[in-house]
Amino acid sequence: MRTDDLIHKIARGTTEIITTEDLRVRLKESQKKKRPLRVKAGFDPTAPDLHLGHVVLLRKLRQFQDLGHQVFFIIGDFTAQIGDPSGRDQMRPQMSAPEIARNAKTYEMQVFKILDRRKTQVAFNSAWLAPLRAQQILEFCAYSTVAQMLARADFKKRFNEKKEISLLEFIYPLLQGFDSVHLKADIELGGADQKFNLLMGRQLQEAFHLSPQIVIMTPLLEGTDGVQKMSKSLDNSIGINEPPQEIFGKVMSITDELMWKYYELLTDFDLTQIQSLHPKAAKMKLAGEIVSQFHSPQEAEKAKEDFDKIFRQRQDPQEMPEYSFGPNEVKPIGEVLVEVNLVSSRNEARRLIRQGAVTCEGSRVTSEDWPIQEGILRVGKRRFLRLTRSS
Repeated sequence: MRTDDLIHKIARGTTEIITTEDLRVRLKESQKKKRPLRVKAGFDPTAPDLHLGHVVLLRKLRQFQDLGHQVFFIIGDFTAQIGDPSGRDQMRPQMSAPEIARNAKTYEMQVFKILDRRKTQVAFNSAWLAPLRAQQILEFCAYSTVAQMLARADFKKRFNEKKEISLLEFIYPLLQGFDSVHLKADIELGGADQKFNLLMGRQLQEAFHLSPQIVIMTPLLEGTDGVQKMSKSLDNSIGINEPPQEIFGKVMSITDELMWKYYELLTDFDLTQIQSLHPKAAKMKLAGEIVSQFHSPQEAEKAKEDFDKIFRQRQDPQEMPEYSFGPNEVKPIGEVLVEVNLVSSRNEARRLIRQGAVTCEGSRVTSEDWPIQEGILRVGKRRFLRLTRSS
């Protein structure tokens, strides 16, 4: 493939490349010397599940794999203990080591729904950051200034509003930058809100007499509310581990305007051809494609049928999870919902019950202590559970 064609392919779904000319040179060198480029992206395990917002970057990593380059999936188990200040208007609460370890484990399991396992090198940045001596970390600090840090938009805003900024937060970009030094990265991928951290990688590489990495930034993907960046904490995310019916229904709930962005960032479809479709047909196609990516085409077709029954024909789906309980069994409904994986935690169950989003045979479940009974339980718009009494 010609270099210009490669750059055109890579540029789809990006907001900025620093710089395109450097990328052109690096790609030509790679082809000439038959040396794969070293491409990295880092993910701090601050939540237990990956969602479509993460998938935007993961798909770009997969694209580089398919082009024959070496991909490093960095799990920021060390940097997660500090917390990325990007886009934050206040200090992020520090996470415990066991919580980070649990989340990191789920990332390792889920990432290969997108990446090619055989061509991916998973690395934990604690492997090279934890052994650093205090003197080495202090030396990193010499490569940046307080003025440079305060010029960063989120720090500047907090400083002007007299909100606290910890010195630890100043260290975060330096540590992420050292990831690129350690790995000798040719390219680093990141969201548009990561620009400061990504450029710090270039700055540190130059300080260590390495060729500065090319920076490729992707847009932030809005969640189902159509406004905020997708985040599990904002309850607007679409998780890649969610059931097919849940993914399908959530995709169908986004606005027509946002749908085109999802197409650009989450699929390989020709956008001109897609835009010729009726918006409703286009959205059904999008929902099916995304379910197929993380489950299967058969599951996608089943999810489409269930969506049609629930929202057009006002019927319950034929297939749903089932929970059988004994005649004298006493168990809080919140515990049951967690056990059958309809919710991720008791806290989520309590929140949904308070919102009136849990019903049984049309009657609202008003308490987590609601006594379980036979019938079809509905959680939100798209989750169902058949409750049956065993003899």
